[in-house]
Amino acid sequence: MALQYAFYTGCVAKGAGRELLTSTNLVCKKLGIELFEMEDAACCGAGVGGEDNVMVSDTINARTFALAEERGMDIMNICVTCQGVHKKAQARLAKEPEYMARVNEVLKSETGRVYKGQAKIRHFAKILIEDYGLDKLKAQVVKPLGELKAAAFYGCYSVRPHEYSDFKNPDDPDEMERILEAIGAKTVSYPGRLKCCGFPIIMMNKQNSLTMSGSVIRSAKESGADCLVTQCPLCHLNMDAYQPEIDDTLRMPVVHIQQLIGLALGYTAEQLGMNTHIVSASGALASI
Repeated sequence: MALQYAFYTGCVAKGAGRELLTSTNLVCKKLGIELFEMEDAACCGAGVGGEDNVMVSDTINARTFALAEERGMDIMNICVTCQGVHKKAQARLAKEPEYMARVNEVLKSETGRVYKGQAKIRHFAKILIEDYGLDKLKAQVVKPLGELKAAAFYGCYSVRPHEYSDFKNPDDPDEMERILEAIGAKTVSYPGRLKCCGFPIIMMNKQNSLTMSGSVIRSAKESGADCLVTQCPLCHLNMDAYQPEIDDTLRMPVVHIQQLIGLALGYTAEQLGMNTHIVSASGALASI
């Protein structure tokens, strides 16, 4: 039986990071993973939505969870920021039954839906490892990335707070590296792999935000990486789109992990939207 998921794309993959949506769909098609896009789901709020009224934010996200429950499927996220917001909302609702009842009262009155607390929120990487299996992924590789030195960047929402993380050891996760090794890439350990990219403060303090991104990029470059690999489109935007403003001499390609998987599965860089990045990845990919 095929693996099936309610696919929550998030906003960025429909806008500034469309190559992420394209590469995810191509990879899942090749692997036989069926995605049912949640076209009527709302934005998660990315943390900002709950600053003035947490209940409004949780009600909006509870509606998304209810939509997945109606399908009888787990939700697949491709953005760790969405993942973090969803997990926190679920935790609040599960911890306080009276609060969840109030949220459901509003949800039912406005939409006719009720969140039952059954929907599971899972990131693409977790699904790939736990449901699909890395041995099976490795067997599908037709173009090993053996000469590529890839530096995994986790994104803060995937490891903090620890109690909401999908990773077995949020202090020192290895899931991204395991995926990269399964597709034949060489992984690079570097000091910035678990730091924040700075995106959460880009609108409030752009200079500090870009300083944070620059620190991560330099850390990877000084450790010998050919490219940075992200699992969050917001991290990707901050480190790719703003990189010329940080330091135009860095020239560090930033790619989504789905794009590298897609390359290993036989898709071309153009099919995976790698030609849309601000910092060209052509040099890093020349050895593949």
